[in-house]
Amino acid sequence: MEHARARWRHRGERRPDFARPTGPGQESVWDYPRPPRLASDRRHVVVRAFGVTIAETDRAVRVLETGSPPTFYIPPEDVRIEYLEPEPGVTTVCEWKGTAEHFSVRAGEGVVRKAAWRYGQPHDPYRALAGYYSFYPGRLACFVDGERVHPQSGPYYGGWVTAEIVGPFKGEAGTEDW
Repeated sequence: MEHARARWRHRGERRPDFARPTGPGQESVWDYPRPPRLASDRRHVVVRAFGVTIAETDRAVRVLETGSPPTFYIPPEDVRIEYLEPEPGVTTVCEWKGTAEHFSVRAGEGVVRKAAWRYGQPHDPYRALAGYYSFYPGRLACFVDGERVHPQSGPYYGGWVTAEIVGPFKGEAGTEDW
């Protein structure tokens, strides 16, 4: 597999040999660009914790990046911010978007630590994401048009895996060098 990745990168093919084939209505993460691009998404997106709706929108923005399932970002007007608590001193850095601050979600009787993040001042050309929130689907119940989202593998990634997304994805076993 390592040799296939190296050949793909050098030849600049659109989709590498190791990418899984797509079916009707599916997208391959290997057709997504690097650097990533933003794409508006009008499907109904819902995020819940402990039976409480934390966010709900029909105005999400997806970040599409080679090898990763999309990450959905929700406008702040569509997030119930009263359920979010800043995680002091917890930040991460994306080479493309900049520095993200993280949040816990407190709803009902529970707390989910480091369940959400946002970029306050993202780099160009990602400024449209300023203030938008994204949520880890492995820590919260996330839905796209009623379909329960599966989390991208790995402790760091926040991709949203749905039936229309085909990999393999960064974060799966054997992808550490991607």
